[in-house]
Amino acid sequence: MRILVTGCNGLLGQKLASLLSAKDSIKLILTAKNALSYPTNGVEFHLLDITSKTNVDTVVGSTQPDVIINTAAMTQVDPCELDQAACRNANVTGVENLISASQRHSVHLIHVSTDFIFDGTRELLDESAQPNPVNYYGACKLEGERLVTSSTISWCIIRTVLVYGVTHGAGRSNIVLWVKNSLEAGKTIQVVSDQWRTPTLAEDLAAGCYLAALRKARGIYHISGKDFLSIYDIALRTADYFKLDKSLIKATNSSAFTQPGRRPLKTGFIIDKARHDLGYEPHSLDEGIAIVAGQLPVVPS
Repeated sequence: MRILVTGCNGLLGQKLASLLSAKDSIKLILTAKNALSYPTNGVEFHLLDITSKTNVDTVVGSTQPDVIINTAAMTQVDPCELDQAACRNANVTGVENLISASQRHSVHLIHVSTDFIFDGTRELLDESAQPNPVNYYGACKLEGERLVTSSTISWCIIRTVLVYGVTHGAGRSNIVLWVKNSLEAGKTIQVVSDQWRTPTLAEDLAAGCYLAALRKARGIYHISGKDFLSIYDIALRTADYFKLDKSLIKATNSSAFTQPGRRPLKTGFIIDKARHDLGYEPHSLDEGIAIVAGQLPVVPS
């Protein structure tokens, strides 16, 4: 099976590169907007800006994948709110271009989406839950989803929640690393206790994408961790694992922050469908933090 992955400099893209390159049955094609931030070990790589229809058509046409896994996106909520043209270009136009190329070349498209298409008024959400985004990022991701679902291509949408893990190079931080690094530096941090998520280890999300690709699964799947926790509780568990000073973590609520993009309060996922159909089984948060810890560079004492 030939699998093309977009956005390979991102956290999920990197984990997919590691997972899929080890599979003898898969011919992996890595793509990213810029040069890769890690060695490819001989894996085929192409520069790909999904917002360019010509670029997408050329790369998909020349590589002839069986499956595209689209991890490329603009995902930072506040920059999306402040630069709506860039957000729409990445999260709507880019998806449109991938759909067009998938149609032309008979490719199965797996598109990665987000819990932020929901408004946060329900605690746990399955695939039938009604979207109602509360920020521009969520609105564009929902529009991208609707382009996929209304198309005539073979498609799968994987929604996920609060992904954490270790990246190569200068990747974005995430909840676990932010808490660890802040507490190690002796910083007091304000952490919301009224936002709840099912945090997702990046390796688990990559495994879910792989399982969906293997089966050319169709439809919408919720892929996340299995623990439903407040952001504050996630911070406490991170501090506990790394034996850091929990007194530096101060509980607050969303109203204490003035942010351009509103966050939904509760977006935990029910993952029964992925478990049943795909054989997906995620790690617990504590297990995930241990995996993250094992990937961090050892600092000399």
